[in-house]
Amino acid sequence: MPPMPESPDAKATSKRPSLAQLRQDLHDVTTATDVRLTSLRADPRKGAQQLYQQIQRRLAKQADAEAAFQHRLHYERQFWQAGQLVAGIDEVGRGPLAGPVITSAVILPPDFDVPLVNDSKQLTAKERERLYPIILDRAQAVSIGVASRELIDQLNIYQATRVAMQRAVLGLGVAPDHLIVDAMQIPVALPQTRLIKGDAKSASVAAASIVAKVYRDHLMISYDQLYPGYGFAQNAGYGTAEHLAGLRKLGVTPIHRRSFAPVRKIMAD
Repeated sequence: MPPMPESPDAKATSKRPSLAQLRQDLHDVTTATDVRLTSLRADPRKGAQQLYQQIQRRLAKQADAEAAFQHRLHYERQFWQAGQLVAGIDEVGRGPLAGPVITSAVILPPDFDVPLVNDSKQLTAKERERLYPIILDRAQAVSIGVASRELIDQLNIYQATRVAMQRAVLGLGVAPDHLIVDAMQIPVALPQTRLIKGDAKSASVAAASIVAKVYRDHLMISYDQLYPGYGFAQNAGYGTAEHLAGLRKLGVTPIHRRSFAPVRKIMAD
């Protein structure tokens, strides 16, 4: 008996790429108008339809992230349209019992487009580490300002933070026309927009928050090697149970803030 002729559906199926090949071929789809999605949508295989839905969800998530990022450029865009440079400034480390306050000032260019740049507290450590070199590479200028433990104890944490922010602004290689600051007023002769939770509202402040956070985390890892037993690499100097236990057992280090109550108590005992 002669073999049965292959059905049109079977022929079509045999010509289709495998699902593994489809995943590989479509991993770089970035827009919903990509013509390759038309063929994928018409593919009746269950796995192909699942892949189509996965890609659609990924594209929707990316679109939402881009829209949110563009919203975080609302303040910057006003100054860019006027041909002005605007710097975002943020700080990290006001709450810890040990280590300095670190501030950063960042001037982003008008074509900066990295949607993941957001409030550093909303990002994972891996995301911050990945964004840190990107910001350093693509920003027009980046600067760090430091308020040491000694300055914090001398002035108080609020005033020391203002000094560190001032140092960050003055350390920029390019002079900004305007500052966007996370809630504080910086003692420099420049107009300033002060935003509550500015790191969630301004991309420039968000970029500064990432730079300051990663810089300080790296510094505290170094301090952990210099002063083991306090868990600085894990707690960044905050008053965790591990840190307080180290304080009681090992005493106060040169980087501990003497003006903070838990440290004062240990010193008094």
